[in-house]
Amino acid sequence: MTTKSLDTKLQNILSNPSCGDFILADAKDADMAFGLAAPGQSPEMHAHEGQFRTLTEYRQIIRENVAQGLVDIMLMSASTNEVLTLGENLFENTHVTPAIRANDTTDVWLASGSSYASEPARPFRTATLDHAMCGKVSCEPNERKRGADLGLYAVTFNNDIDLDLNTLNAYRDFRAEAERKGFRHFLEVFDPNAPLRPIADIPRFLNDMIARLLAGVAGKGRPIFLKIPYDGPAAIEALAGYDRNLVVGILGGSSGTTFDAFSQLWEAKKYGARVALYGRMINHSEHQLTFIKHLRAIADGHMQPTDAVKSYHSELAKLNINPYRDLQTDLQPSSRGSAYQASAGKPSASAANTSSSTSSASPSSAKQGDVDFDKMTQEEKIRWNLDRWNRVLG
Repeated sequence: MTTKSLDTKLQNILSNPSCGDFILADAKDADMAFGLAAPGQSPEMHAHEGQFRTLTEYRQIIRENVAQGLVDIMLMSASTNEVLTLGENLFENTHVTPAIRANDTTDVWLASGSSYASEPARPFRTATLDHAMCGKVSCEPNERKRGADLGLYAVTFNNDIDLDLNTLNAYRDFRAEAERKGFRHFLEVFDPNAPLRPIADIPRFLNDMIARLLAGVAGKGRPIFLKIPYDGPAAIEALAGYDRNLVVGILGGSSGTTFDAFSQLWEAKKYGARVALYGRMINHSEHQLTFIKHLRAIADGHMQPTDAVKSYHSELAKLNINPYRDLQTDLQPSSRGSAYQASAGKPSASAANTSSSTSSASPSSAKQGDVDFDKMTQEEKIRWNLDRWNRVLG
């Protein structure tokens, strides 16, 4: 089998955190969250139609992105993994590592019209490790390398002892099963989605919860790396500097300008991140292969963000693809790209203006002050939370 670049880079990073290696993942697991909208808008759609790609088209894009060979990990749902990894042996002769989303907690149940994201996350797993590894309910030892032996496990803490205890217990059980079966994982820690008590400093809260949690995890039970929201340089630098044996990665979040995506990657690496998982930033780009090519160039230190945006537009022109934004607009940071101060998560605080302006507020503006959920309608709560997840989900 071809040596996987993930394994080589992890070894290099742990031996020398300054080595320059960077792990890039394409997150194509959105069908575990968004349903029919997961594959993204069809290129043939008209603005008034809301037409999405099919799952068949989504999987074909995965094949093309793997064949390009510039990402290190392809993250998929268990059902897509069954088709591509087990059914087609897509990853057999490539350095790309297949991975599955191993759990789907309630805060990523983002079906159209649903209200789950407005309620504190609860642990849940649809996928089974055996089905990911060999395609059936129970694998023989010699079958466990047939499919994916890597998965993303996500947790969300909401500053509530009962909810967070359930989350930690579910993660402990997962780790034990994964270690018995030879299944590796990386740990995703989201910002609180609906905290029941105010949290003054979300990035510090996340960092402390991660450090506290992993202090009790030893050996093969530990995640091979982290995936966390990019809440700015200080938070990443603090966590990356805390433990050199902890490889810190970021999730991309929702689409903004191309400069947003490129500058976030460049800045996160500068301050200690060694992994980036980009989902919708890749999936919603004008041309995914060209977008990934430029992410790789930035990750490997061959381009700066501004030059990469200009190069990206130049290559789109050669492909006769019209960009979503003109070059000058695409070179600017958007409100999405500058919303690093994660002071959201204060739904129980009292000094809030929850008039009609609250319901139309963007996630970044809502984060500038306290939000009083008690004074918000159910529709306003749902919109506020979904807008937040549109900002942070990978």
